[in-house]
Amino acid sequence: MNSQFFETDFVEHLIDMLEQQLGKQTEIVLHDLRNGYEHTIVDIRNGEVTGRVVGGTGSNLGLEVLKGTSGHGDKYNYITKLPDGRYLRSSSLYIRDGDGTTIGCLCINTDITETLRFEQVLKEMNRCDVTNAENEIFVSDVNQLLECLIKKTQEKIGKPPEKMSREDKISFVRQLNEKGAFLITKSGERVQEYLGISKYTLYNYLDQTKNQKD
Repeated sequence: MNSQFFETDFVEHLIDMLEQQLGKQTEIVLHDLRNGYEHTIVDIRNGEVTGRVVGGTGSNLGLEVLKGTSGHGDKYNYITKLPDGRYLRSSSLYIRDGDGTTIGCLCINTDITETLRFEQVLKEMNRCDVTNAENEIFVSDVNQLLECLIKKTQEKIGKPPEKMSREDKISFVRQLNEKGAFLITKSGERVQEYLGISKYTLYNYLDQTKNQKD
C-alpha cells in the first residue's frame, strides 16, 4: 500500500461520508501507526465522544494488536464501557501495507448510553416478555378461526391426516376440544371430513379424551 495512503482524497472523502451518515453520537478515528503509539490520530470526527483530538493516541486494544497478542485485530460491532460509565458500540478495521505490516486503523465508536436507557425505559413501560406471548388468532369469520385451529393442531401433531394413527387422531380431537373448537357450529362435520372419520368415531374419540392427558 502506498505510504501516502493516509493523505489521499479517498480516505478524506470516506471519513466525510461516515461522519455525515452516522451522526454526532458516532466518533470516526483514523490512526497512523507507522511512527509509534504516542500520537497516532491523524483525523477524528466527533472526538467529544471519547474526548480525543488529532495528535492523540489509541486505546489499549490497539496496543494488543501491535504487540501481536490480539490476532489480526479487525473487530466489528463490539461493546466497550468507558470509565465514566458510558457504553460504546465499536468497530475497528486495521490497515496493512503490501508486506502485511499493520500501519493504521479506522475506528468507529457510537455512544449508545442514552439508547440503552431508552431501551430500559421501554421495557419497563411495556412490562412484558414477548417470548411468552399468547398465540391469539384474529380472523374475519368463525370458519376461518376453525381452519386456523385445525392447522395449528395438525402442526403440533406433526403429520398430515392420512398418516395419523388412531392415537394421533384422538390427540388431535382432544387438543381441538381443549381449544373450544367444537363450540363452533358444524365444527364436528369439518373435523370428520378433515380426519376422514365418521360422526360415531368422532364422538367416540371425544369420550376417550375426557379423562386423558398428554
